[in-house]
Amino acid sequence: MTMFSIPSSWATCWEKLQNFKLESLFARNRGRGTLRTIYINQDVPNSYLDAKGRPKKEYVYCTNQVITSKYTIITFLPRNLLEQFRRIANIFFAFIAILQFFPQFATISPGLVILPLLIVLGITAVKDGYEDIKRHQSDRHVNHSRVRVLTGGGWTNPNFTGGKSRTFVRGIVSKARSKRQGVHKADVETGTPTDAERDTDVELDEGISMPNGKHHHHLSSGDHDVVRAHWKKTLWEDVRVGDFVKIVNNESIPADILICATSEEDNVAYVETKNLDGETNLKSRNASPVLADLRTAADCANKLDAFHVDCERPDTNMYKLDATVSRGSDRSPVDLQMVLLRGTVLRNTDWVIGVVLFTGEDTKIVQNSGGTPSKRSRVERQTNPQVFINLAILAAMATVCGIADYKIESRLYPEGAPWLYGDDTSGDNPGINGFITWAFALITFQNIVPISLYISVEGVKTCQALFIYFDYEMVDKKTGQPTLARSYNLSDDLGQIEYIFSDKTGTLTENSMLFRECSIGGVVYYGDRESEPDPEAQQIGDDNNGASTPLATGVKLSSGVPEHFKDKQLSQDLASAIDAEPGSDNAAHARSLNGFFSVLALCHTVLAVVDPHTGAIEYKAQSPDEAALVQAAADMGFIFCGRDKDVLKLKTPFSTEVERYQLLNILEFTSARKRMSVIVRKLDEADSRLFLLTKGADSVIFERLKAGGDELKQATEQHLDDFAGTGLRTLTLAYKVIPDDEYEAWRERYQDAVISLEDRGGKVEAVYNEIEQELRLLGATAIEDRLQDGVPETIADLKLAGIKIWVATGDKLETAIAIGHSTNLIADDSNIIVIRGGDWGRPVSEQLVQALEDFFPGSDVLKDDFAPLGTSQYRESQTPYAMRRLSTGVTSLVGEDNGRRPGGYVLVIDGAALGQALSDDQHKKLLLSLGTQCEGVICCRVSPLQKALVVKLVKDGLHTMTLAIGDGANDVSMIQAADVGVGIRGEEGLQAVNSSDYAIAQFRFLKKLLLVHGHWSYARNGTMILNFFYKNIVCIGVLWWFQIYCGWSSAYAFDYTYLLFWNSFWTIAPVLGIGLFDRIVDADILMAFPELYRYGREQTWFTMKSFCGYMLDGVVQSVPLYFLVTYAYFTTTARSDGYDIALDEYSTTMVFASATVACLYNGLNTNVWTAWVFGAVFIGIVLLWLFTVVYNSISPGWFVTDVYGNNHFLFRSAYFWLCLPLTIAISLLPRYLYRAWQLGYAPGDLEILRYIRKKRPELDIAKACRLAPHHQQSRTSSRRRPSSRMSRPLSLASTVGGTPTDRSVDHASADHPKPQDVRRASRTDMSTGVRSVDRGFDFATEEGGVAMRRIQTNLSERWQSNRHLPLPETEPSVKKKSSMRIFSSLRRKKPPTPNKDS
Repeated sequence: MTMFSIPSSWATCWEKLQNFKLESLFARNRGRGTLRTIYINQDVPNSYLDAKGRPKKEYVYCTNQVITSKYTIITFLPRNLLEQFRRIANIFFAFIAILQFFPQFATISPGLVILPLLIVLGITAVKDGYEDIKRHQSDRHVNHSRVRVLTGGGWTNPNFTGGKSRTFVRGIVSKARSKRQGVHKADVETGTPTDAERDTDVELDEGISMPNGKHHHHLSSGDHDVVRAHWKKTLWEDVRVGDFVKIVNNESIPADILICATSEEDNVAYVETKNLDGETNLKSRNASPVLADLRTAADCANKLDAFHVDCERPDTNMYKLDATVSRGSDRSPVDLQMVLLRGTVLRNTDWVIGVVLFTGEDTKIVQNSGGTPSKRSRVERQTNPQVFINLAILAAMATVCGIADYKIESRLYPEGAPWLYGDDTSGDNPGINGFITWAFALITFQNIVPISLYISVEGVKTCQALFIYFDYEMVDKKTGQPTLARSYNLSDDLGQIEYIFSDKTGTLTENSMLFRECSIGGVVYYGDRESEPDPEAQQIGDDNNGASTPLATGVKLSSGVPEHFKDKQLSQDLASAIDAEPGSDNAAHARSLNGFFSVLALCHTVLAVVDPHTGAIEYKAQSPDEAALVQAAADMGFIFCGRDKDVLKLKTPFSTEVERYQLLNILEFTSARKRMSVIVRKLDEADSRLFLLTKGADSVIFERLKAGGDELKQATEQHLDDFAGTGLRTLTLAYKVIPDDEYEAWRERYQDAVISLEDRGGKVEAVYNEIEQELRLLGATAIEDRLQDGVPETIADLKLAGIKIWVATGDKLETAIAIGHSTNLIADDSNIIVIRGGDWGRPVSEQLVQALEDFFPGSDVLKDDFAPLGTSQYRESQTPYAMRRLSTGVTSLVGEDNGRRPGGYVLVIDGAALGQALSDDQHKKLLLSLGTQCEGVICCRVSPLQKALVVKLVKDGLHTMTLAIGDGANDVSMIQAADVGVGIRGEEGLQAVNSSDYAIAQFRFLKKLLLVHGHWSYARNGTMILNFFYKNIVCIGVLWWFQIYCGWSSAYAFDYTYLLFWNSFWTIAPVLGIGLFDRIVDADILMAFPELYRYGREQTWFTMKSFCGYMLDGVVQSVPLYFLVTYAYFTTTARSDGYDIALDEYSTTMVFASATVACLYNGLNTNVWTAWVFGAVFIGIVLLWLFTVVYNSISPGWFVTDVYGNNHFLFRSAYFWLCLPLTIAISLLPRYLYRAWQLGYAPGDLEILRYIRKKRPELDIAKACRLAPHHQQSRTSSRRRPSSRMSRPLSLASTVGGTPTDRSVDHASADHPKPQDVRRASRTDMSTGVRSVDRGFDFATEEGGVAMRRIQTNLSERWQSNRHLPLPETEPSVKKKSSMRIFSSLRRKKPPTPNKDS
């Protein structure tokens, strides 16, 4: 260790200082929390109380109040002041103001000196307070939502809850709190709301609302004055741990709640979790078995129904919760399947009763959200070192003045200088006077750091926020919601974004699935795209025929399905198929049509609900994909009429009767299987065959097809490629007929596998695979996960702007890839690199290293710490996981160049792999290196906390500007972690908006927010600040040169009033004009040419280099401004009376010249001269002339000034009229020549575009500069998603007269679509080494959920009870007019002929 090494303690302190965050001082750190026991209908043990009878701190739970705002009444003043004094300039201003309170340094009244600082602090505080009040109002909207809480019946909640926080909105006075008898608790809420409270929001279990003022009469019980147990609507923030709550259908969950009972027969509840994990499919949850009898308010309030719940401490793991319910001698485990988490929404369930386990900050979703950060823009952060430089210059200037004054006095005092008489006392000597001169110099030159800069910037940013608000092109036409800036100080950051992190569900997509296209028997149907809206219900069929479930007269649109599927050609083919003769040319296709839609209508777990009023059917599905598929089948006449235990009912166009099928088995979908199958038996007197109906990924279906039919397979594969090419989610459908004896043998093997104690999952999968062979191909479907308007075009343009887009979603991998295709994030010729976690396959570190070695061999990161890992471990694992090609069952579609497509690379990584990749610095370095070299990154199956960690990884690792955008509570942590957070007002609530810096209505508005408003704001603010520093250095330079001639005494060169108003009137308007009205180029050009955004990304407008250039300009210009005027006036007097000039006479000339130069220089740096800019440049000059004329004319009778009568000498002097034009011309000449040379000989893209717009304002520049070859004409598919724009040259400097010289054509443009290659989009799974072609497969449903387990259990029980009985005879029925076997199509006039071998 050398003698110059830094002590470790110092290094630790410096690291802590660097990592210090202001918000940590005001964040309430509750720690990890403790294990908790929640007592219901029984008192808490005495160990929960201290010696004084007060509850111990660890047993006091937080309230359900969630606050996303920064300030409270108490913390506002100290926190806001600390935030403002992070600006070095404010500390300096406060020091100067305090200094002038001492008489030795006073210039004017100390109160007037500190007034500007107080105004700056006050205006900023008011702005910050206003922003935060808006956040409090949004919080209030959430916290004041209402939920039914158990009240009455003698029920009390013995658990302790802390007091709620006071906010700006809540006010000072809090509500009275009930107290526990015999226990003194100042800040603890216990007990139950008193019966004396009069509240009309009361419900009985029957759902009857009590009329106003009459609820006590209805709720009285017996002869005692005891209020009967009931449900009372209570504010969310008043919900407490241990409360019973009742949630009804479509209501949001207010806290983390243990399910006691539900309205469903099996005590199952369905919840929508897209607000937590981004998945649109419903999840099933079940009640705790030991609490299933608590189905009414009376049951819950019964003292005999006492129990307690032992819970783990609150944590961030969204996928795990461990607890135990103890009721009497029974103890039952509780996991996440029995809990409803805050942020989810109850669906398809009438009601749920539960017990609150965690509230507020202890809930899973809030645990995954951080505290509201105090964000500062990059420009503001970069201003601090520039202020430091100016302060250093100021200190040097003051030091020089102080030393020079000391030296002069020390030399002249012995010589008897009369003005130094008595300069030898302790309080008056050269040393003391030198120090006083040093301090006074700080005051004289203090304008080198202008206090008006910050208030000007705040005002300009506020106006820029208003410009965004009043931009009508960013207003949602449907809702009328404008774009709102919730944080005014980040507008310039919008112009420097390098990485965007986006949620998927609700942000990029509309949370709706639409059946778009299908391929049936080798024939493709594209669907009709009528613009007119669909009717509310489609009338299909009108027969009832005595079915136990009332047949619907129509089918409503399912939730999440925006419109009905229509296709005229398909309808005609179905009509022809109904009357097709056996053996005719149309018979085969008729069987395919019938089989295709029968699979759609039967292979699912959808519930059919009949509206009791209209009789219409509405489908309730866990998966939005299944809802779209079943809805499409119904739209084509294949109506699924519901399930009666294990009997499925289907009405088809081929039969006037309801066909009935017995559901025997469900071979459920998993991500590994990539398929779902059902085994059904048709219950028909003429046909009782067994069928296996399957839907899944093309890769797994094709390899299980029966040999033959190559022509159909090839046609279907081509259609799948076409579907995937337009970003649609695909499924392949197939079936087989199962002989009875084969099924019985298979069923025995399946039962053995199900009850196996060893490797049950593997055995069940093997048995599944046995039966799912020798399938017959039917066709494929294409579903659109409907995107928000303009999403593909917006993403394409943002990519052209050089912004890298990372998508972080809770959806599974296939869904994420499908969205990547449809949103333009994954191009047709992109290479997809998949990194998977888990216990199987390669370790994540090996996958990352291998991906870097295979695809980016020149990466520097491999040359450092990871060379051993990339050579030894990887090579050892090559054998078991060698790269192989994946066959689809027809032919190999992957060429030798797989993984080397010209479209670049997109990384897809799942949550398990991401967790390992973020575990230590080495893995982070690998992930960051791989991710930054890819064109885009998609993170799937990620938790809200992982989203924030990914943002921080890029933000801190690359020191780049990041933006996060989302619409749900699961996006809050990501939004807060990014430099700029954007919330979308979506269907998932306002949580994201409440925590965001900007709120928009649709994703497409992000384009204009960044490319126009962001770019404008950054260019304006950067140029304004640089010009601010410049104009002040000009003034300070003139004062500095004067010190040479005034004995370095820190005296003012001109009247102090001119200096006082320098930043207030003379030179303030031009810089404000730049900040408010300057335009680097017009908005339509910025929108048409996203490539121009690179000027912002590269920080063109505000750098240290440009700062130094402007400062140098100011110093250079101050030389002629001072010396030309000084020597002009000092040569020969200009007065007619022969007297020498006075100081104020020639110094006022300097003021006029300096102010005029500063204003005109700002004008030279303005790009667009409008009337506003013109007025701003010259108004300061006009004010200066008017003020001087008036100020010099004020007689001593009004008040005494040093310049009275100066007009008589100033304006009559020839030197005044000579010096003004001469000094102004000489000072501005260098900048003028530079600008002329730049525009004439080295113009950039912006200069060219401005010139074209000025000379030819009628020209459509965007259209003129496109490069698409006009001689080519090709047919464009009407269904193909068009590219956002045509290709253009990377630099407009290469375009002369609108004719491009760079002809790099984008062949994927809208008018010239690139032909689809079946080998499009290579996909490499690094965990297994499999390389395959992506054909858009995606299917979302809950895997291994409670509902599926219940169905499987019921089917197994029925099989066990019937396994020794003969097959049930079909019920006798009236002879049908026609009947239809499932996979054969005959005319209605003739009865079907059974064919067992088909």
